[in-house]
Parts: sequence; structure tokens; C-alpha cells
Amino acid sequence: MTLPVTFVEVVEVRRITPRTARITFAAEELADTVGTTPEQQLKLCFPRPGQAEPVLPAPQDDPMGWYRAYLAIPEAERPLMRSFTLRRRRPGTRLVEIDFVLHGDTGPAAAWALRAAPGERLGMVGPSALYAPPVPFAEAAAAADWVLLAGDETALPALATLVGALPAGVRALAYVEVADAAERQPLESRADLAVHWLHRDGAAPGAALAGAVRAAELPAGTPYAWLAGEAGAVRALRRHLVEERGVPKPSVDFTGYWRHRLTQDDAPTAEDLADAQERLAGS
Repeated sequence: MTLPVTFVEVVEVRRITPRTARITFAAEELADTVGTTPEQQLKLCFPRPGQAEPVLPAPQDDPMGWYRAYLAIPEAERPLMRSFTLRRRRPGTRLVEIDFVLHGDTGPAAAWALRAAPGERLGMVGPSALYAPPVPFAEAAAAADWVLLAGDETALPALATLVGALPAGVRALAYVEVADAAERQPLESRADLAVHWLHRDGAAPGAALAGAVRAAELPAGTPYAWLAGEAGAVRALRRHLVEERGVPKPSVDFTGYWRHRLTQDDAPTAEDLADAQERLAGS
């Protein structure tokens, strides 16, 4: 299965909260399956300084061939790449919406999003069914007694698509840590969903989230838990659920989206590698 590689062009930029920009892109090519399932992962390629658009790797028949082609691009021309979750595809179009957390001018994605304007072009790798979970989220949720979702603002695009995919009759609790009250976003769901918004208000990332879940009086029965956000906070929450709450490991889906004081360009830590191995073993 070929992983799609295409150019996308900005058509609209909206601030949906003071620290979140929702950017709509028109894709040159887009598979029919894009936007049909929740939590679709993709990578955006950003141009190097002086480039009008990024240099993209050529599509390959080998699923991982695109990455080898990416590494083959001379380093001075190789695009900077960051991971995102598709927020929405506008039905019947090649328009996709992607949310950017504006955490300052310190990284290539946030710095670009602060100044993004219609007409600018990026590259997009994916999304692809190649990386879809073996058990669809709605199916796993329906098989559990209830659903727990926990994450920070970086997890909100994925979390919003997941609660939107939950069927009626499912009981779900969501704990979401954001910078402050202005960063809350509406979450639509057919499920019996209760959302607990947690405000960081200058505290360390993940502290409010971990504290709230630890202190919560959770429903009886075995949940299906989905955890995403800062890697250390996700790791602590998973350990709490498994070791202190008795949730079976296969019932916890966890992803560290970012690392406090580190970027995607920094080498993985020993804990990062252990998490990756455990996720692969459970997939």
C-alpha cells in the first residue's frame, strides 16, 4: 500500500481559540477514505528558509519507501516534518482542516501557523489506512463498560473525532487539560459524554490532568481508555490506570504526542523506546 504524498495549499485560517489556529487546506490529491474514520494521522512538510514550497519525497510502492526517499533529499533542502491529526474533511471536497496549537515562535509548525496566509503551500504525507488501529475505536468502546479519554490541547483534534464516532448509549468521560478557560472547545457526541476541562494556569504540563484522573471517582466496570498528549503525563496516567486501578493493559490506548523540553527532532529517550515497543506489541 502506497502512503500518499501530496501538496496542500492554505485557503483559510481561523483562530478558534486564542492559542489554536484551524487551517483549511486544499489538497492536490486526496483518497476517498480520508476523513471517513476518526483519529487519522498525517505528517506535514514545511519548507526550509528561502523555499516557496517544500521539496517532497516521491511516492513509493513500498509503505516505508517514502521515508527513505525523504532521507535521500539533501539535508539543506529536506523539509521539516511534524505530525498532526486530521480534524475534519469537508464532505465532497479535497478540503481538509488541521488544528495548530500556537505555543510560540519556537518550533517550525507553530511559527509557520502564526503567519500562515491563503496561498501558502505545504506537503502532506498520509493519512493512510495502513496505520489504522486493528480494532476500530467505536468497536473497542462499545465492547467496554465505559470509555475514558484523557489528553491535553494537542490531543483535542483526535479526541474530538473520537467522541464524534461514539454511538448513542455509550458512557464516556473526557478529561482535557488546556492552558486556561479560553482554550475550551465544543465537543459533539451522540454518546453519554461528560467533559471535565482542566486549566493549567501556568502549572507544569500534565499536572492538572494526572491529578484530576487520580482523584476521580470513576465508574464501575472495565473501561476502554484512550490517553494522548505530553509523553510523561501519558506515561504516568497509563501506569496509574494499570497498576492502581487494575485496568488491563490491552484496554489502554496511549500515545505521547510531544515531550516537555524536547522536540520531534531530538533523539528518543529510553522511556520513549519502551513505550513504542509496548504499543507495537499490543497492536
